[in-house]
Amino acid sequence: MKQFIASLLIALMATTAFAADVATTRDKTKKGAVIGGVAGAIAGAIIHNNRGSGNAKRGAVIGGAVGAATGAIVGHMMDKQERELRQIEGIDVTRTDEDELKVTMRNEILFDFNSASLRSSSRDELREMADVFDRYGDTTIVVAGHTDSVGTSSYNQRLSNRRASSVANYLDANGVSSSRIDAVGYGESRPKSGNDTSSGRQRNRRVEIYVRANA
Repeated sequence: MKQFIASLLIALMATTAFAADVATTRDKTKKGAVIGGVAGAIAGAIIHNNRGSGNAKRGAVIGGAVGAATGAIVGHMMDKQERELRQIEGIDVTRTDEDELKVTMRNEILFDFNSASLRSSSRDELREMADVFDRYGDTTIVVAGHTDSVGTSSYNQRLSNRRASSVANYLDANGVSSSRIDAVGYGESRPKSGNDTSSGRQRNRRVEIYVRANA
């Protein structure tokens, strides 16, 4: 057991230099490689130890190399997708994690008041987004609908469901496989701002699209 723990520490120390470099840069690809390397090193050590080979250190080295390569590939893919999405007008793109992007569109852009039918003016942006999503097929897309607190909570829940489904169906109709898309409505349960002002209610009326790299 002591030898196994020592092997894990060696695996972690092997990635320390890379982690220090990450702390001084915003390069998501490099950070993804470090995260993948650490995870792969630990996994490799555990697997080799549990198999009874007695060579957890070798497993850590192999797992670290594979994990680092995988993390770098995923990070690079998400970097490229983020840059392409930022070229589309009318949307806000946030990098929430190394393997996840959040795209936010206001409901006022997408829908008329109290409607779940997409505005014709919003469809150009959604088609551009669908083109980007289609080029990066190794991702899962979650479309989340949100409302303000005007009206009953049950009505807002249904409206958010319908709006999320409208966006998901439109992405599907423009080349993004439905098997990659999940639609969910949160109603008024996840406000970004207070509902006591018009500006706060406007921020709460939104559709968020999460793009997550497949493991």
